[in-house]
Amino acid sequence: MLSVLVLIHELGHFFVAKKLGIKVEEFGFGLPPRLFGKKFGETIYSINWLPIGGFVKLYGEDEAGAGRPQLKVQSEKLKVKDAQRAFFARNPRQRALVVVAGVVMNAVLAGAIFYVFLGISNFKTTLPLLSDYHFFGVSQTNVDLNDKDAYVSVIAKNSPAEKAGIKAPVKILSVNGQRVVDRGAFIKIVNQNKGQQITLSWQEVQTGTIHQATLVPRLAPPKGEGALGIGFFPMAILEYKTPVQKITSGIVHPINLLGYNFDVMGKLIKVSVEKKSAAPVSEGVSGPVGIFSLVGNILEIPNVKEATLQLLNLAGILSISLAFFNILPIPALDGGRLFFILFEAVTRKKVNPKIESYAHSVGMAILLGLILLITFKDIGKILMPR
Repeated sequence: MLSVLVLIHELGHFFVAKKLGIKVEEFGFGLPPRLFGKKFGETIYSINWLPIGGFVKLYGEDEAGAGRPQLKVQSEKLKVKDAQRAFFARNPRQRALVVVAGVVMNAVLAGAIFYVFLGISNFKTTLPLLSDYHFFGVSQTNVDLNDKDAYVSVIAKNSPAEKAGIKAPVKILSVNGQRVVDRGAFIKIVNQNKGQQITLSWQEVQTGTIHQATLVPRLAPPKGEGALGIGFFPMAILEYKTPVQKITSGIVHPINLLGYNFDVMGKLIKVSVEKKSAAPVSEGVSGPVGIFSLVGNILEIPNVKEATLQLLNLAGILSISLAFFNILPIPALDGGRLFFILFEAVTRKKVNPKIESYAHSVGMAILLGLILLITFKDIGKILMPR
């Protein structure tokens, strides 16, 4: 999934560069070392050993500060007749177009994915309301804010609830035929029947469908899961009802999700600062290994429609996240390169290529270091689950 999203990002750079007549030396799937490559025209199309994303190598890109600290003397940089086809030789406007093209591709892709996602789900979806964030451009209903109704928004893996076929979000209706009037009463009944079979009735929040099943609350559940393996959180029901809301939903929904995720992340950072511990932020961040594990869990969902919706939702979030983070002015990312281009456009003076190159090299080193740390954390969670 990540490879496809990053590859589409790189296709944006590729197509715009080709359109502007900039020479593309290589378009690669995966990261080097190269496994196989074939040259068509002036461009090598390659498949590489590390199957994560892809890359576009533009002619003269290094001379624009793309990653080589040691640069040759200006007169030695280009010794071919098509020097004007080099990336660094183009004006700031054309270079900026090439740089932002990948971000635009990911943003457009996210919108397309969410149009499909919302279309399948009848333009209605839910998510745990982990903050008081207010979504715009959509009809929002918040439920379970007063602890009165038992709305389930989390199901633990391999728990009695999961094995019974409960798929969040649902509202618990009754236990052993006794109507559930509030969450506290429900928890009390479950705890009184640990190790004994109970009959549970619940209603799907999105469709209103009512289900019933028998299950046995665990006597000694894993820490933090509870006897049934369900979690209660306030939920936001988002429904794009009006024609305008539906038409704009593919654009509005990813923006809503991005804003919501940053709001939650801000609260995690605040807690980390208050506790003087990186644990809260660490728990809210995952890398490729964590995403791989999440996709594996989604693929285990027996209901094909539900699994498809979960995959689409994840792909859409990843795509809009790639667009957002890549446009930030961080060295080594598209936004970092754009920053130097805009600086040149405003000041009419190019930044020393060596300084820019060092900045991107340091930025890349820091990003790779963060990826390694997050990867080790994700592997630890898989090998030593709590």
